[in-house]
Formats: sequence, C-alpha cells, structure tokens
Amino acid sequence: MLEIARYEAERRLRGTVALAVGIGVLSLAFIGFFPSFADADIDELVEAYPPAMQEAFGIQTLGTIEGFLAVEIYQFMWLLLLGLYVAYAAANSVAEDVERDRMDLVLSLPVSRGRVVLETFAALAVPVLVLNAIVPVAVYGGVVAVGESISVQDLAMVHLLSIPYLLACTAIGLVLSVTVSRATVANRLAIAVVFVLFLIESITVGTDDYGWIGNGSPTHYYDPTEILVESTYDLTGAAILLIATAVLVLIARALFSRGDIGA
Repeated sequence: MLEIARYEAERRLRGTVALAVGIGVLSLAFIGFFPSFADADIDELVEAYPPAMQEAFGIQTLGTIEGFLAVEIYQFMWLLLLGLYVAYAAANSVAEDVERDRMDLVLSLPVSRGRVVLETFAALAVPVLVLNAIVPVAVYGGVVAVGESISVQDLAMVHLLSIPYLLACTAIGLVLSVTVSRATVANRLAIAVVFVLFLIESITVGTDDYGWIGNGSPTHYYDPTEILVESTYDLTGAAILLIATAVLVLIARALFSRGDIGA
C-alpha cells in the first residue's frame, strides 16, 4: 500500500529540504535587515505605497518585528510565491507522466486511476509539511539573533494555518494536472489561476460592493498579518480550506478516472 506515495515523496524530499534551507537562509537575510529598517521613517515609507498594496500586504505594520515578518516573509514569499510553487509542482505531477508516457507504465500495475491521484496528492503534501517544520526554526533563530522577541505560539500558528492554504493551492494544481495533458500548459495555468485569485482578493478586500468576490480565493482564509500582529487565528477559514481541498482532490480523482489519457 501507498507505494506510489512513498516513491513520489522520496523523490521530492531532497529538493524540498534544499528549498526549505534556501527559504530559511533568505528569511535570515531579511531579518538581518530589520534593526536598521526599524530606525527608518515607517510612516513616510508606508505612504509611498498605493492603498491597495498597503491593504494586501499589511504594510502599515512594518515597524514591528511581527509586522516585518508578515510583510517581508509571509505575505509575499510564503503566501504568494510558495502558493504558486506548490500549485506549479502539483500541475506538473500527473500531466508530465501522461505526456512522457510514464503513466501507461504505472497503470499497467494493479493500481486504479483513483489511487494514483490520491497517492500523488499525498506525496505533494509532504513538501508542505517539511517546509513548515524547518522554516519556522530558522525564522525564530533569526529573530532571537537580532535581539528581538516573538510569540512562539503565533509563529507556530502562522505555519500551522498555512498548511490548509498550501494544500488548497496544491489541489488546484492537481485538478489542472489531470485536466490538461501537456505539463507546460498545466504549469502555466496553475500559476495563472493562483495568482489571479490572489489579485482578486487583494483588489476586492475592504470594498462594500465587491468584497464577496474574494471569498472564492484561498488567500481570503489565511492572513499571516492577523496571526502575527493581532494573534487572531481563523480556524473556520482553515476548515473551509481543508474542505475545499478535499472537494478539489475528489474532482481530480473523478476527472482522471473517467478521462482519456491519450487525449
């Protein structure tokens, strides 16, 4: 059991650890700038940004270590770039095997198409878990090294609650991977969909007439700034993301089970 999941997870593990180390080092570099950054005129810096960008990235909070981490690491690098990355990786998973005729070999074994999809998703979840286990250690160490302090609970929660968000982005990529047989097309679509959803939430947030449109974006249910700066944990949002992930994975399973691999 779970042979496909184990194989795919092991194949991705080395790259995931390397990515985690890279993000950890980059995070340390950002944190190293905070002492000199904190002495700058934050109000003048904030006013230089458009209101929409201030709202999207929570730039008003840059003067504190919590706000600095939220803006420089979690709102941009974690929420946007990592969300794009996991969607891209998921979109590449099944589509690449189909495009290169490896899927025919896999399905020649006594495994169902539905099992292939479920175990592929399980393997894609491993990088999400590994990244959320390694990076917070580096972030906390960097904060302590520059003489600042941060709530360990809030730091843990910003990573814990990012898991449902990243899994939802992964599930979006997986649906595209079983829908489009060309990996390059699936990859680009995954990046476009996640980025557009991020933009929709960023543009409509705080508006009276169109705010409801952002409810369809995964970013609506995960806000690192609220967690780090206000110690507010949106558990309901996390539950919605997990339900959406389950629905998307089941849709991917159904599409792949009924689709024509050669199409």
